[in-house]
Amino acid sequence: MGNVHAAEMAPPPPQDVDRNPGTVEDLHNRCKEVFPMAFEGCKLLVQKGLSNNFQVSHSLTMSNMMPSGYRFGATYVGASKIISMQEAYPILIGDIDASGNLQANIIHAPTDNLRTKMMVQVQDQKWQSLQLTADYKGKDYTASVTTGNPDLFSGTGMGIAHYLQSVTPALSLGAELAYQASPQIPGGHIGVLSGLARYAGADFSLSGSLSNAGSLHACFYQKCSQDLSVSTELETNLRMGTSVGTVGYKRSEERRVGKE
Repeated sequence: MGNVHAAEMAPPPPQDVDRNPGTVEDLHNRCKEVFPMAFEGCKLLVQKGLSNNFQVSHSLTMSNMMPSGYRFGATYVGASKIISMQEAYPILIGDIDASGNLQANIIHAPTDNLRTKMMVQVQDQKWQSLQLTADYKGKDYTASVTTGNPDLFSGTGMGIAHYLQSVTPALSLGAELAYQASPQIPGGHIGVLSGLARYAGADFSLSGSLSNAGSLHACFYQKCSQDLSVSTELETNLRMGTSVGTVGYKRSEERRVGKE
């Protein structure tokens, strides 16, 4: 009887926990979210939801730091593919100004593990840029491929491959390979390989990347209390011997940032 009761009281076997580390694009997110977006001028934004899936916006911007004028935007969130309460696809986002300059994004999830994204920019009635991204999210890793302005006939374009692996619940390691081909580049092409790392807990995050081109990017985030968070960022070019450091904090709804 004792063995029977012991078996009944034993805890259930551990479940296969999803430890996906996210994408390389979000590696420094917790630090970046503390820093405010620099803006000079004024902006008027009016948004209106026309249905549960469709929303339009009108914005008027006057600034010396970014394009000014009126822009009309629209956002559509479909329900043909629902991953969770926070994820539903396809997503269509676009905005256009009075001159016909267009920016558009299409995001979709063909499967539960695969996310695809297309970004298009049309300026002065010309196809300015095209970027295609695919992210495959496994239980403990994410693999991504991005191409920008690919032209197979002239052999120009840009390609980036990412891989991020969750080694432990706190530690993630990865690599990034960036390749670009263009007649303006000496030799016609260039490749840059970077190593990536992030060590994070519930209230802190330390992330960084180091490339063979001599660039170092490091970020640290710490949540000090319920109302206070601090972040530091360091961007260094080892070959040129230049560095830019940023320190910021967020207290309640107030944010401060300093740079040197």
